[in-house]
This record gives sequence, structure tokens and C-alpha cells, in this order.
Amino acid sequence: MDTLAILVAAGRGERLGASLPKAFVPVRGQTLLRRSAAALAAARSVHALVAVVPEGCVERAREDLAGVPRLLAVVEGGARRQDSVLEGLKQAPDDFAGVVLVHDAARPFVDAAIVDEAAAAAATVGAAIPVVPIADTVKRVVGGRVAQTLDRSELFAAQTPQAVRFELLGRALEEAYRDGVTVTDEAAAVERLGEPVAVVDGHPRNRKITTPEDLAWAERMLQEGA
Repeated sequence: MDTLAILVAAGRGERLGASLPKAFVPVRGQTLLRRSAAALAAARSVHALVAVVPEGCVERAREDLAGVPRLLAVVEGGARRQDSVLEGLKQAPDDFAGVVLVHDAARPFVDAAIVDEAAAAAATVGAAIPVVPIADTVKRVVGGRVAQTLDRSELFAAQTPQAVRFELLGRALEEAYRDGVTVTDEAAAVERLGEPVAVVDGHPRNRKITTPEDLAWAERMLQEGA
């Protein structure tokens, strides 16, 4: 097993306004969890998949993921993203030394090519993430006033899956815990060590479903067959 994918699905999704955990919100007949798992499993680089789900939802998730190829385990997540990723890492075989892909279950339309490219780049560099350029002009605001206009050519939005060698990710999370730091993504944990993080091309379709507007976009895109 060279690549282990961890599907992070433990969030409650308050901003989506749903009455159930976001992972189980359906999009035209399939949950975000199942769509994201199937998208990961379609990538050639993914050899095993671990789903990390909200507390008390393991059995429900197992039923939802029935038939998804290469599913290794379904486990409960923690309060923070890094807690959930750590639970996923615990499922790796004792002799595992490959690449870990951490993907948001809220990004159900990731293309297999992005997954494979991130995994390949991490195998070479140590860590890699997909990114997309930021279209808007970005201002740094301090005290209610514009302090600076940032150079848009150097600004990109991070996507997932974020790919990191197993040993490096374990070390990065260990350091974050030791220092009492909450990191927003795996790249941030690796950056704290001073290690490089490569980038690969993401895609607008690999959008995170966070708000009701995002959900409407997903429904519309599937209806149109995009």
C-alpha cells in the first residue's frame, strides 16, 4: 500500500444549515461522503481509504459507503481537523511508509488527475497541495481600513487532497500538538517545520460545499451534466 487516503468528514456543517452532519447531506441521490469517497477511489494512486466521520455515525457511514472500492476503515473523528486526521493515520499498517492524502468530504467533485498529481508530487517533494488562482483583488484590512493591496499573482486558494509523506505528516502533527497549535490544514503543519510544500493545479469544480449556495451550485452542476 503506497498511498493512504483519509477522507475527513467529521464536521457538523453548521454553515450549510442542514439538520444532519454535512457528510450525509445528499446531492441528487448520493451523500457528499459517498461521492467524495468514490471520487478518491477512482484515482489510480489511491490504494486504501479511511473515512473519518462524526461521533456516533460510524455504522451509518459504513452503510453509506457499502461497495466503495479500497475502503479500509471507518472511524470517529475529533473536535478539530488535525484530531480527525490523526485518527485516520492510526489506521495505517505498522509498516506503512508511503504518501497520505487528506481530502475534505465536502469536495465531492475532485478529479482523479488532481489526486494522482498531488500524490506524485508529495512522493518527490514531501508534501503537495492543489491550488487555484484567486480572481478577486485582495486587500489586507487593519482597524477597519485598507492597509495594503496584495499582489494577486502570488495568491492562490488551497484545495484538497493535501498529500504528505506519512512520516512527515506524523512529525508535523506531533509538533503542532506539542506547541499547542491548531492548524487549518496539513500544509500549514508542514510549513511550521520549514519543509517545502509543492503545488499542483486544482480546478474550480473541486469546490468545497460549505453554504446553501454551494449546495445549490452542486445540484445545478449535476443536473446540467457538467
